[in-house]
Amino acid sequence: MSSSSKPTFINTQTEVSPAPAEDPREDPQTATKITEEPQIVHDEEAQNLSRGLHQRHTQMIAIAGAIGTGLFLGLGSSIQTGGPLGALMGYALVGLVVCAVQIALGEVSALMPVTGSFVRHVEILGDPGMAFAVGWNVVYGAFMSVPSEISAAVVLIQYWTLDVNPAVWITVLILMSASVALLSVRVYGEVEFSLALVKVLLVIGIILMGLVIDLGGVKGQPRLGFRYWKEPGPFVEYIATGTWGRFLGFWAVMTNAVYSFSGVESLAMAAAEMRNPRRNIPRACKRVFVRITLFYFLAVLIVGMLVRSDDPHLGDQSGTATQSPFVIAAVRAGIHVVPSIINAGVLSSAWSASNQSILAGTRTLYGLALKGHAPRIFLRTTNRGVPYMCSALQIAISCLSYLSCSNGAYTVFNWFLALTSAGVLVSWCTIVLNHIRMLYAFKAQQISPNRLPWHNFWSRKEMPYPTDDIGLTDVVYTSWFALILCIVFLLTGGFAVFTNGNWDPSGFVSSYLDIPLVLGFYLAYKFYHKTKFVSLHDIPLRQALYEADNDPENVPIRTSKWSRLNILWG
Repeated sequence: MSSSSKPTFINTQTEVSPAPAEDPREDPQTATKITEEPQIVHDEEAQNLSRGLHQRHTQMIAIAGAIGTGLFLGLGSSIQTGGPLGALMGYALVGLVVCAVQIALGEVSALMPVTGSFVRHVEILGDPGMAFAVGWNVVYGAFMSVPSEISAAVVLIQYWTLDVNPAVWITVLILMSASVALLSVRVYGEVEFSLALVKVLLVIGIILMGLVIDLGGVKGQPRLGFRYWKEPGPFVEYIATGTWGRFLGFWAVMTNAVYSFSGVESLAMAAAEMRNPRRNIPRACKRVFVRITLFYFLAVLIVGMLVRSDDPHLGDQSGTATQSPFVIAAVRAGIHVVPSIINAGVLSSAWSASNQSILAGTRTLYGLALKGHAPRIFLRTTNRGVPYMCSALQIAISCLSYLSCSNGAYTVFNWFLALTSAGVLVSWCTIVLNHIRMLYAFKAQQISPNRLPWHNFWSRKEMPYPTDDIGLTDVVYTSWFALILCIVFLLTGGFAVFTNGNWDPSGFVSSYLDIPLVLGFYLAYKFYHKTKFVSLHDIPLRQALYEADNDPENVPIRTSKWSRLNILWG
């Protein structure tokens, strides 16, 4: 790391107010054992980045990230693989994991609202080698996702017209994405706010339409009710037969569910560009989870009521609205305008996902450069606080979307993309590991976690501190639950390729190659730099708490009558 990137230090011995004497965990002697600790939020990011994201942007960005093609197009394959009840149970289980991930992300980010979010957190709470490996994995995955989303958007546009060269639409979409990336984070926030609002309205609309169709509200159409839960049944046999086959069908839904929820972890990537992040990030994590889970739960439930799990149209892989189970049900009910509406919604989702990948990739790269894990040229920002060199690299990589104009080149491009398709689970593992390490450090340093800017009662049991008889699993049981399941999902995500007659090289690559890549980067960095896991006693919790307590923005958010009625971002 160059000398200019070294963190400054603050002497907390004379600035931390002593706690009441009756509270031994905050005794002045204990609170000043470490008199100098590295600054958590660097002056460089605080001064050079613009705080242009408001509360409504923060919450709607998370909603926009989680509502995408997985909801509009991917539910059909989940019903086909697991059946209506199997799909519902699969999404419910992954929803619980997402809840734990959101709690972990909210608690750690409220204490350390830094650019790059969990990538920077793991350097402070875990090992710098992990920050290097996970950070570059996020950057690579995010940057490769942009040309992928642009290529998908071109397919969606061709649903309406085939007489225009795809290169024209690719150029238009790259220019639009570049404009959003380079103008300001406030412009990005407004664009994502608008797209999220469109997607939420579309989801509400298709859910209501599905209810009307199911209950026989369309003239000439019978009432369906739960008919398809009885015949062909609530579960589907997948690969095997009997109970084992039905279980495999349920488990296969997990992969679709994980990637449907992916994007919620990008909520805190631009924490240093948010207003009052110590308050807004937890509010977004807490509220967005409820909204997203409700949308997905209702959508999966209604799709299982509208379409048979053995419907041949569910196998359509066109990449357009024709493969949506909502479109299949609507067309059969005689509502022919729905395909174009849903196709437009999916198109907005693809562009939104592209924008989110730009934000996640550029801010992670900026955070890596800030810690010396990437060239310092990526720290350059415009006078509006945009890391323009990071954005320039992303725009250049976006040009890979032109490969979709050639079938052979596009196959190679998809192999590159498949290298990090499991990256979302690696990110979730990192988030909950950060949370576990943080709370273990609170225990080791005899500091009450109640001093966190935000803590959720789900993540641990309230207990007196300090004490010697606290079981570690009692402290972070939700994060352990999420970590174990994420690892299981990661290891079993491509189980189908190991079954008789189902070997698929591309499926194996997309499911597993990311694991040795991340481990390889981690071990190489660790071997070269001789890094070690940070001791629980050396994690700078007192510095982080000092910065949180002295943050002038860390004040309660004012609410109005409108914000109490506003169910989306109030």
